Amino acid sequence: MEDDKGDSKRLVFVTVGTTSFDALVEAVMSPDVKDELLKRGYTHLLIQMGRGIYSPTKCDGTDGSLVVDYFTFSSSIADYIRSASLVISHAGSGSIFETLKLGKPLIVVVNEDLMDNHQCELAEELEERKHLYCARPHTLHQALKKMELESLVRYTPGDGTPVARIIDRFLGFPDD
Repeated sequence: MEDDKGDSKRLVFVTVGTTSFDALVEAVMSPDVKDELLKRGYTHLLIQMGRGIYSPTKCDGTDGSLVVDYFTFSSSIADYIRSASLVISHAGSGSIFETLKLGKPLIVVVNEDLMDNHQCELAEELEERKHLYCARPHTLHQALKKMELESLVRYTPGDGTPVARIIDRFLGFPDD
């Protein structure tokens, strides 16, 4: 897993996707979480807060604290993920797999307010395979404390050919 330890700027990028997930933003802004990030050498916290109503407090870091900034939406978050040393994300499959494909350490925070939470199953399965860490807003601080980035296993996308063949047969297309 890439962790960019050599850079003086170590960015934590937080994304909630296109919905609102104020509980995640509030958890990231808690003093315990910010202190743990600082202890681990992170210097910047950039939050993509979506449609949320909770506005984090920006900070320029001059007092030795994390530099904190936020925005609502971006047409693409890939560049933010690429520049991050750690990503903290909602449990949307697009955000999860985009982060894993870029080889970035990831903590997925499950939104417990969602009905029929299939995202939780995905995050927990990927955590079991040691590709990421999984947390809830109220357990994010504990997840950061136990986090050992060197224990994460790089995610390798699988071969989609067998699934594509099944779909093709279902649609009536001949096998190659």
